[in-house]
Amino acid sequence: MSAATGTRELLSGWGRTAPTAADVATPQSADEVADLVRAAGPRGVVARGLGRSYGDPAQNAGGRVLDLRGLDRVLDVDLPGGRVTVEAGASLDALMHLLLPLGLFVPVTPGTRNVTVGGAVAADVHGKDHHVSGSFGDHVESLDLLLADGSVRTVGPHADPELFWATVGGMGLTGVVLRAVLRMRRVETSSVLVDTERARDLDDLMARLTATDAQYTYSVAWVDCLAHGKTLGRAVLTRGWPATREQVPAGARSAALSFSARPRLSAPDAFPPGLVNRLTVAALNELWWRKAPQERRGQVQGIAPFFHPLDGIGSWHRAYGARGFAQYQFVVPFGAERAVERALEVLQETVPALAVLKRFGPGNPGPLSFPVPGWTLAVDVPVTATTGGVLRRLDEVVLEAGGRVYLAKDARLAPDALRAMYPELPRWLDVRRRVDPDGTFRSDLARRLDL
Repeated sequence: MSAATGTRELLSGWGRTAPTAADVATPQSADEVADLVRAAGPRGVVARGLGRSYGDPAQNAGGRVLDLRGLDRVLDVDLPGGRVTVEAGASLDALMHLLLPLGLFVPVTPGTRNVTVGGAVAADVHGKDHHVSGSFGDHVESLDLLLADGSVRTVGPHADPELFWATVGGMGLTGVVLRAVLRMRRVETSSVLVDTERARDLDDLMARLTATDAQYTYSVAWVDCLAHGKTLGRAVLTRGWPATREQVPAGARSAALSFSARPRLSAPDAFPPGLVNRLTVAALNELWWRKAPQERRGQVQGIAPFFHPLDGIGSWHRAYGARGFAQYQFVVPFGAERAVERALEVLQETVPALAVLKRFGPGNPGPLSFPVPGWTLAVDVPVTATTGGVLRRLDEVVLEAGGRVYLAKDARLAPDALRAMYPELPRWLDVRRRVDPDGTFRSDLARRLDL
């Protein structure tokens, strides 16, 4: 069986919780992608990039999966206009290495650089700057989208906007993104000027974020999810702006735009079972809390440690053991602060290993785009016998507050919960039926959620 046709592989998301087998094809051109889509078969087809969605959107049990990493060329760089035209299989990491020396930075980056452009569109990824910059789709000028019949359509905010916004956040179910035109952020350096402070509890943290977040381009808070009582929600808050050339040390200015970031360590294939437990997490949380300064202003940090600290450890997800982990991210509207507090209380029943809190700004027209104005909490939870029950209780908290969960990090949401969380879903389904009436584009997520 040729690489273009496919080989049978067992695939999972980054959380490693629900692996399934599919025929994985590795096309090297748009024509090969079209041929593979037209010959998809009864179980359909879905595109896959670097496999960094935590759940099952890039899996297709018994069907076909297109590994698009071979379509990774940067086709054009418009320096005066600050635009780049790139194939969907190119990673944000590759764009940073190529474009940062030219003074261009990706406008939105999630917590890892190891995401393809196509994946960033499909999940409409967000970062530490959503409150001022929006999500990834807000910076896409156009997409070349391969449809179920093998034809290619160029879409954008002003060219078939319904299909464009259904694709942004649409989890790969409207077609295959082949290439995109992106608006980049101009920067003078590859550094960030960072303020750090500690918040004693959740009320203190939210008050600080509400009062001063607008002053910062980037903002995120690490939250100790095992803190309880009077310290519930204690956090380390880090916020900053792109550093100017004058703000970096004088000796570093000649290489102010240089960027080189690779994993320093790599996690072994197997960890002892139960390594991530309440005792170890509590000890690490206490260490991190005490290590953080009470207040520090104007520290110069590199892009990699500020945005992507976990990328410094290759395959860090293995630390959760063979059963894997779930990442649960939700957003609730401003005014529903009690829901965040309640979520932290529910999480005490399990072992929340890593949690971050941010504020979202306005959302975009994407009916399945996750961000809406409000508070968003993302937390890693190792899979144990109690995990499912805890996450279902979190669903109830989020639904009662009028919130939603992020599909790119989900592996277990129920169809009725999805429909309550995403009221624009019928509009998205109408577009999907228009461009793919036979349901050629399918995934484990699509089947699980009746999409």
